[in-house]
Amino acid sequence: MSWIGELGPLVDNAGPWQRPGAVTLEGRYCRLVPLDLASQADELWQEMIREDAEQRQWQYLAGMGPFHCQQDWVDTWAAYDEATDNQTFAVQVNETGALTGQFSLLRIRPDAGSAEVGFVRFPPQMQRTQASTEAQFLLADYILGTLGYRRYEWKCNKQNQASMRAAQRLGFTYEGTFRQDQVNHGRNRDTAWWSILDTEWPALRAGYERWLSPDNFNDNGLQKRGLEACMGG
Repeated sequence: MSWIGELGPLVDNAGPWQRPGAVTLEGRYCRLVPLDLASQADELWQEMIREDAEQRQWQYLAGMGPFHCQQDWVDTWAAYDEATDNQTFAVQVNETGALTGQFSLLRIRPDAGSAEVGFVRFPPQMQRTQASTEAQFLLADYILGTLGYRRYEWKCNKQNQASMRAAQRLGFTYEGTFRQDQVNHGRNRDTAWWSILDTEWPALRAGYERWLSPDNFNDNGLQKRGLEACMGG
């Protein structure tokens, strides 16, 4: 076969990769369990949605929220779950046993060894905690470590500065912005793309482990070194 022009390097393991499953992922501060609306909806609504009366996080998610009642949220998520190739997890905090967050694997592409983390919904009391950071670590390690995927993606509305800061803090590399990518709640959305590659994960993983170590927190639970500093060695 004669090729025109230059191509990228050959991939040693060209897949396909195993599809992520409905697994439970155990950590020191939290565990990830597959979302089960039948058994978890009441607690999740109380813990992470109803209490955030303004539901500000949902304004950045196309086709999602704000929700005016629990059934509205359940019906919307059930329809999304049925129509989309995704895997959603609830976050259970070990200290209290409470289900206080959810997020999903989206755009799962086993043939390419790529998956996206998205629809992150952590309530205010969980943000920037040991549990929320460990939840992100557990899912990334499942995809890049256990399953050996080549690429782990994060996408967000460019206007969502909290999500942009979170992606950077969590070790994702900014790749660029798709302009006029979507219409979100009647408004233009420019979508920022971020990623972690398999070759980057070992060093990032070590940084997460340094940050999550009990030795990195004082008696009041305050961090001694930030996550980005820990990733620097």
